[in-house]
Amino acid sequence: MNPPTTSLSSPPSSSSSSSSSPQTLLALINNMLSILLLSSLTIKSFTGRWQVIHSKLTSLRSSLSSLSSSPHWSENPLLQSLLPSLLSTLQRLSSLSDCCSLSSFSGGKLLMQSDIDMASASLSHSLHDLDLLLRSGVLHQSNAIVLSHPGPCSSKDELSFFTRDLFTRLQIGGIECKTKALESLLQLLSDDEKSASLVAKEGNVGYLIHLLDFNNYGQNSIREHATAAISVLASANDESRKCVFEEGGLGPLLRILETGSMVLKERASAAVEAITADPENAWAVSAYGGVAVLIEACRSGSLVTQTHAVGAIRNVANVEDIKNSLAEEGAVPVLIQVLGSGATSSAQEKAANCLAILASSGEYFRALIVQQRGLQRLMHLMQEVSNSDTLEPVLRAISSLSGLDPSARLLSSSTTFIIQLGEFVKHGNVVLQQISASLLASLSISDGNKRAIGGCMGSLVKLMESPKPVGLQESAAEALVSLLTVRSNRKELVRDEKSVMRLVQMLDPKNEAVYSKKFPVMVVAATVGGGSSHGCRKRLVAAGAHHHLHRLAEMKVAGAHKALQRLSGNRIINTILGRTWRE
Repeated sequence: MNPPTTSLSSPPSSSSSSSSSPQTLLALINNMLSILLLSSLTIKSFTGRWQVIHSKLTSLRSSLSSLSSSPHWSENPLLQSLLPSLLSTLQRLSSLSDCCSLSSFSGGKLLMQSDIDMASASLSHSLHDLDLLLRSGVLHQSNAIVLSHPGPCSSKDELSFFTRDLFTRLQIGGIECKTKALESLLQLLSDDEKSASLVAKEGNVGYLIHLLDFNNYGQNSIREHATAAISVLASANDESRKCVFEEGGLGPLLRILETGSMVLKERASAAVEAITADPENAWAVSAYGGVAVLIEACRSGSLVTQTHAVGAIRNVANVEDIKNSLAEEGAVPVLIQVLGSGATSSAQEKAANCLAILASSGEYFRALIVQQRGLQRLMHLMQEVSNSDTLEPVLRAISSLSGLDPSARLLSSSTTFIIQLGEFVKHGNVVLQQISASLLASLSISDGNKRAIGGCMGSLVKLMESPKPVGLQESAAEALVSLLTVRSNRKELVRDEKSVMRLVQMLDPKNEAVYSKKFPVMVVAATVGGGSSHGCRKRLVAAGAHHHLHRLAEMKVAGAHKALQRLSGNRIINTILGRTWRE
């Protein structure tokens, strides 16, 4: 007759173990452990498996000794489930030990091997939980596991202990315990901005990321809470963001962004955008196959998801390998679509920024954007928005595209666009002013449109005095030179006494604010150039321009000699000069 085998599908257990005190349960466990430590050494069948189990039992004895020596171990509610589960596992092993103690085992070997392996795995799980509980330090505090939420005056040690306690419950507890622990964690993160760094240091972020796995838990609330916590950690600061990335959070977040619910996608997209904001992390999007996921989130996600996904694409657009993937996966038409109505202003800003990055990277992307009518979308958006945060990337993208002949023709012929550039020069921030001035200098603008924006020349003269940002003085000077090809603009400029005085002061060799004197020299030469410039010369000479130009010509400043000749090329002007010198 074959000896009976015990299937682990219905293990023997003590009916009273769940209601027994922790001290009673520990005594039962230690008694069972002593028996198993001896019996596992004398087993004749499946000896290799039992040697592994004996090693685990030895580790368990050490852990139980540490447990019993902890001052408040019996008060910990987690032991209410951990100890009965451990006792049940030992009872299973005891039953299996009896079956394997015979000199020869003639029962179902495959079934017995499976039962031993399952019991061994269950023992490993209990050992892991017990070790985690011991390492957390919560057993050294009275009622540690039911700590109240730390208040605003809590010390760093109290917050650290509370965090370790949370993650202990999260890792060892059941569904209800995990849910409550995650709720407490979210409250902690929302109450104190600095808590994210503490959680990254004291908590187990890797386990939190583990909870993002779709197949681990049937409870949606656990996955939602875990995703929300990861999103907060990724967005809080550099330290916690780095922790999420290094613990492998990007891959699971991209999977959620691809297949999760709307709420999960919104939280995951925020985390992905935050993680990719660090250039050192951006490359990993391609490694996880995330480019296509982000593009699809832009195309079909909710407004919140779309906004964060566009931001993530913007973050990775500077990575050379990812640029190629963006082109291959069709990112450009999707980004141009985001520029249209229906998207949030933040999404439009990020899309424009991304297009500006791509347009500045080479001819291929510029041609692709123009082919998809991206320039028209950008020009239309420029008319609709007033927020400088959005206007800046829009104008940068337009500026990059203006290098293409078809784009330059379209921009030059648009009176509305040219007039708006003039308004940016007058009223925009310094970034808008510089880009606008640069466009005015490079585009072939009709005389009619130049006359239409003549009112911005005073602002351009003022910009020539600004040493920063680099290139602003040059852009402003070149824009002025372009506008001064129209006679009426030359007359209008010299009628502006403040602008004339600024120009003359910039010519002064002692004025170091203008690092390159060739710029004001260019403008003066343009002002007195062309026909019928008698009045312009007269006003500039009267303001003292001739004296400074003479000095600059002696210093061999580019263009100074030619400008001086133009300024002195009139009998009446020479008379004024003679009178001025005699005085």
